[in-house]
Amino acid sequence: MPLPLTAPVQPSAAARTVLKDVFGLPDFRPGQAEVVAAAESGADVLFVAPTGSGKSIAYWVPGVAAGDLTVVVSPLIALMVDQVARLTQLGIASACVHSQMTGEERREAIRRASAGELRFLYLAPERIGAGGFLDALAQLEVSRFVIDEAHCISSWGH
Repeated sequence: MPLPLTAPVQPSAAARTVLKDVFGLPDFRPGQAEVVAAAESGADVLFVAPTGSGKSIAYWVPGVAAGDLTVVVSPLIALMVDQVARLTQLGIASACVHSQMTGEERREAIRRASAGELRFLYLAPERIGAGGFLDALAQLEVSRFVIDEAHCISSWGH
């Protein structure tokens, strides 16, 4: 017996509004709409696509539309800094935590996340293993957890 056909799941109207009004994009690229819709539904998502294909939009849009905190683990400091700068320029409160920051800067980023002031908090993978950091992370109300550049996981170590 064939499986029943279902209509493709589409992103919410709020997500489409964010895409247009915040990011200035007329429509989703191939694959993005399905990922955004799945993320909005609370599903776990694996999105594999080439560099430059818009993977970040696929988690930025649901994060902005929901108005809550998304934690992004990224192994590349330059990429984190660039993405935080881009989001900040768009008026989206974001911060990162990595080894090239002072202790005070890292504490301030976590404080802002804890106070609900951030939509995106980017973390270097080694921060997760730093003493006491998981305790601080456990205090945050995280709605989405993203691993960016996941192909690097094997080089991050055990």
